[in-house]
Amino acid sequence: MSDLDDEGGPGTAVRPRAHIVTIYGLFAREVGGWLSVSSLIRLMGRLGVDEPAVRSSISRLKRRGLLEAERRDNLAGYALSTYARDVLTEGDQRIFGRTRATLDDGWVLAVFSVPESERQKRHTLRSRLTWLGYGTVGPGVWIAPGHLAEETRSVLERLELAEYVDLFHADYLGFRDMAGEAATWWDLDGLDVLYRDFNDTFAPVLARWEAATGDPDEGQAFADHVAVVTTWRRLPFLDPGLAPELLPTDWTGVTAAETFHRLHARLHEPAQRFVSSLT
Repeated sequence: MSDLDDEGGPGTAVRPRAHIVTIYGLFAREVGGWLSVSSLIRLMGRLGVDEPAVRSSISRLKRRGLLEAERRDNLAGYALSTYARDVLTEGDQRIFGRTRATLDDGWVLAVFSVPESERQKRHTLRSRLTWLGYGTVGPGVWIAPGHLAEETRSVLERLELAEYVDLFHADYLGFRDMAGEAATWWDLDGLDVLYRDFNDTFAPVLARWEAATGDPDEGQAFADHVAVVTTWRRLPFLDPGLAPELLPTDWTGVTAAETFHRLHARLHEPAQRFVSSLT
């Protein structure tokens, strides 16, 4: 879902529109991709967001071409645009089911050059490569595990950036330790901090839900589910998905991923029932 956000870099405060994207991604697609404005206001109210902030966020998402105004049964509402649907579908695999690379996957190199007169496209290209999980080998030369080649092609073509980039499949032939090189191409320490922060925040939430008895509080399930997915969904887009042999021995990403998937499995059904009760 990250391609739908303009939330800035990792570590920035989560804005209401990020929660709206999560709600549409998790729940609206199951009911035709549309939600009424009144339902969305009620759902966001459960997250502590007031009506003016919701309406402002909807307007911004509409201006960006992610939501389209549509009336159904005489109710004002918004549906996902075709573009938004495509990006959400692409993001599903990375957010909910992504697997790590193996050393046999090789690498994909993105070599690019953008004229100074098109500086904004250069910024967009670097930003998209970062969110795809690319690391930097040198000026204009970025690297990612080989299995990201087709996803890279799809994203660059959709954003009309392909003309500035050459993609190569490559093998590493030497001369340094591969794990050491990976640590220079990616900020693995910084990413590990993000994973630790995620786990510190949501491991207690998981423990609370796993200790709960009786019927679940569906409203709380909804609030926790939106929070965990909104926080998590940036991380797989920053993580290159390196082979385990190239990761630090105390890598927190594995533990954080387990926390996320266990929470998602536990919360989705009661959260969906809560959404259905308000829509």
